[in-house]
Amino acid sequence: MAENFDVIVIGSGPGGYVCAIRAAQLGLKVACVEKRATLGGTCLNIGCIPSKALLQSSENFHQMSHDMKDHGIMIGEVKLDLARMQARKGEVVTANTKGVEFLFKKNKITWIKGAAAFTGPNTIAVEGKDYAAKSIVIATGSDSVPLKGVEVDEKRIVTSTGALELDKVPGHMVVIGGGVIGLELGSVWRRLGAEVTVIEFLDRITPGMDNEVSTAFQKVLAKQGFKFMLGHKVTAAAVSDKGVTLSVEPAKGGEAEQIKADIVLLSIGRYAYTEGLNLAAAGVETDERGRVKTDAHFATNVPGVYAIGDVIAGPMLAHKAEDEGVAVAERLAGQAGHVNYDAIPSVVYTWPEVAAVGKTEEELKAAGVSYVVGKFPFTANGRARAMGATDGFVKVLSEKGTDRLLGAHILGPDAGTLIAELTTAIEFGASAEDVGRICHAHPTLSEAVKEAALAADGRALHI
Repeated sequence: MAENFDVIVIGSGPGGYVCAIRAAQLGLKVACVEKRATLGGTCLNIGCIPSKALLQSSENFHQMSHDMKDHGIMIGEVKLDLARMQARKGEVVTANTKGVEFLFKKNKITWIKGAAAFTGPNTIAVEGKDYAAKSIVIATGSDSVPLKGVEVDEKRIVTSTGALELDKVPGHMVVIGGGVIGLELGSVWRRLGAEVTVIEFLDRITPGMDNEVSTAFQKVLAKQGFKFMLGHKVTAAAVSDKGVTLSVEPAKGGEAEQIKADIVLLSIGRYAYTEGLNLAAAGVETDERGRVKTDAHFATNVPGVYAIGDVIAGPMLAHKAEDEGVAVAERLAGQAGHVNYDAIPSVVYTWPEVAAVGKTEEELKAAGVSYVVGKFPFTANGRARAMGATDGFVKVLSEKGTDRLLGAHILGPDAGTLIAELTTAIEFGASAEDVGRICHAHPTLSEAVKEAALAADGRALHI
């Protein structure tokens, strides 16, 4: 006989575990199915958390190796202990996954260990045992998109998973794909001494980012030593004991060339992961890209079955999944949870960082919206000068006539933190003037946000 719950969440990534916790807080009997040995999904185990640990460590190494003399700090030869750096990353991951396990125990959430498969609209089987629930939430996340002719072995040709586990710094790393994950992990190994070449099919990096910001971002990365082959595609990869030889040709057609690499990082995107779920047994529909179809309230076509996070349409961001998990849990408890997709920030954790919320200029132009641009460079910010971190700028977009904030984009130090203020402003329908009139502490990087908001009205003070 099946064990019964109010809610079963399939997947314990940021969307799944947050959904389970919130549902339990609201008094529901909750179980969460996870096939990994640890909770936290891709994000905590092989994604967001380990990558940020290595990004921080590699940035520290780079600063010690290159930037301290300007501060009057004289350091001898800086040596890399990659094994210790990787061990520290593992410790950070363990602390986070154990933290989720503690929260499950605290909130009396049942962890069902194994892979779930639907056996009906409100029933699943895990490791030969049956479970039933009034509501089932699919939160199975995503996986790396493969590329024909480039076979991943996680040794020479790696996804983000393998790129986080390298035991030595490659002489030359080729990153296939100029998106966020590839640039972040490319930054890790570039800082540690690797040559990094990025091959991108499109004629720009970071597709979907505000074009002005993307162009400036590429220049900053080039200054750091990145090499770019834009408008090119990889058609084949040959692996040997000495490395990988890639066949690369222009995306629009042309003569192929050979590029040699020690390590190739394949990072061309991610796809919704539903393998093994047996969605057909429940009658759950998917779209042309394999994503679970949902309505505005995350409900599938099957009553009682919901889906959130990377497995449905929308940006593949951990915090987007978290907010959707909370919204679903609250709706299942009779409340009115919702997500404002116009106020979901995104961050690229390179140095400097890139962060954005709301619309890009290109999106506003395509929609025929009249807007005003306010910009302020970090070269004119006192704190940025003191830090020696003056690359980049803050850019705000407000609606012409009403001055309502429509979008904000930051390339610069701690952009991921600075974007929170502008996300809050957009969430509450603020104008650029509202942000510009707020008193910001001096000297702080956040003053650049204030100045950009003032610039939308042509009255920036420090430029």
